[in-house]
Amino acid sequence: MIVHTDLKNFSALNPVVTIGTFDGVHLGHKKVIERLKKLAKDVNGETVIFTFYPHPRLVLNINNDELRLINTLEEKKILLEAAGVDHLVIYPFTKEFSKLSYTDFVEKILVDQIGMKYLVVGYDHKFGHNRKGTYEDLKVYADKFDFKIEQLKVLNIDTIEVSSTKIRQAIADGDIETTNKYLGHRYFIKGLVVDGRKLGHKIGFPTANVDPQESYKLVPKDGVYAVKVEVDDVMYNGMLNIGFSPTVNHQMDNRSIEVNIFNFDQNIYYKSISVYFYKRIRSEQMFDGIDALKVQLAKDRDTVSELLK
Repeated sequence: MIVHTDLKNFSALNPVVTIGTFDGVHLGHKKVIERLKKLAKDVNGETVIFTFYPHPRLVLNINNDELRLINTLEEKKILLEAAGVDHLVIYPFTKEFSKLSYTDFVEKILVDQIGMKYLVVGYDHKFGHNRKGTYEDLKVYADKFDFKIEQLKVLNIDTIEVSSTKIRQAIADGDIETTNKYLGHRYFIKGLVVDGRKLGHKIGFPTANVDPQESYKLVPKDGVYAVKVEVDDVMYNGMLNIGFSPTVNHQMDNRSIEVNIFNFDQNIYYKSISVYFYKRIRSEQMFDGIDALKVQLAKDRDTVSELLK
């Protein structure tokens, strides 16, 4: 997959394009991508996903303090490449760009700069300034600028519409099974291992503190999770705690992501790792002291080991 952060030297064969944030790259998105790939094959073309960075809400200050996304930009690149996309355009979103009309967006960017031959949109797609452009508008421009257009219907699983919003809610609830079902892959956090308080080492359960690097990354509900951890392309079992570490952190002011990697003793400070979520096994809780905490952590390790067999 070729990643483009501008369109100065963009080149693709008979581009088949879709537009969106693709947060989560979930089953609904994958349906769009599979259709994109089929159409590209039919016209001897290449697939193009057009997305924006930063997220429009961050630029336009629309409830940006509340913005939480399933994927960071780096995670999204990994998922889209795995889905078999040929070109990813990460277009700079600015206040100036936000004022561009949908007519200019189609003509000056999609047609003139990308050379779009086919456009695939979702069932609820709107675009351009104030999201005024609709599928009906696009059909008019398809005729005018000689490209084809197709609208895909919504994907339902168990009669529930798959959407990034529903997946975000499942993550916030710690419902990893539903999250993974709708994503079509395991929810994961890719982050940097940073310095922590090193208290885990002292009680026999050393942890790696994971920093997702982007403040808007949606982190699951506080608690203990069964996870697998990828370090240098090798996968390890582990258990992860999200929360405030109440037994050892009396200030209650710092939500952390700490993973205990089983059978592992490498120094991985400032290394990028990926943590894949399997199941939430319990809530975070306060213990009477360190000894009680150690007993529970040993039970957690047994529970996770059995679950990940």
